[in-house]
Amino acid sequence: MAKLYFYYSAMNAGKTTTLLQSAHNYHERGMRTLILTPRLDDRYGEGVVASRIGLKARGTIFGREDDLLSRVQSDIDARGPLHCVLVDEAQFLSKAQVWQITEIVDRLKVPVLAYGLRTDFRGELFEGSQYLLAWADNLVEIKTICHTGRKATMVVRVDEHGRAITDGPQVEIGGNDRYVSVSRGEFKKIMAGEGRIDLQQPQLPLG
Repeated sequence: MAKLYFYYSAMNAGKTTTLLQSAHNYHERGMRTLILTPRLDDRYGEGVVASRIGLKARGTIFGREDDLLSRVQSDIDARGPLHCVLVDEAQFLSKAQVWQITEIVDRLKVPVLAYGLRTDFRGELFEGSQYLLAWADNLVEIKTICHTGRKATMVVRVDEHGRAITDGPQVEIGGNDRYVSVSRGEFKKIMAGEGRIDLQQPQLPLG
């Protein structure tokens, strides 16, 4: 039975790596997938879904006004049976689009795996995440850690000095140069202006 899965986490927990691994697993078994990626996230090039460890795949771009049910139905009509839909940066979905991907599951019988952040830099739910938490069949947390060693559940937007930014638009695309994942306790501390955070995390040593 097809289901809607929401894999959520803070920044830099490996969501896109997990998405690309899932797509690879389907392809190894001769199954066809469709990766959906939001137009506004073009850090790696338009339509490119890329992880921090170097994995990449081509995705199908969507905007907030696009009907994802129609998009998937058109893909099936043009290319044949589809075995899984994967959604990158799913926090950027609109409420209507979350409903549409439930229809992909319920009407088209295609499983959907959505990957995204739960909360923004103010600790508030993204619209897409809010309704995925409400409507998904399965919720899966992808864990990562804070620099304190505790589990990271929140995201802080920081300036060039590692100080928390507390105002601004909810959506501002960036990576390690703008955002740091922290525990709830550390989130409170940094948002209160107590201390700073180093921005760029060192790469995994090889050899």
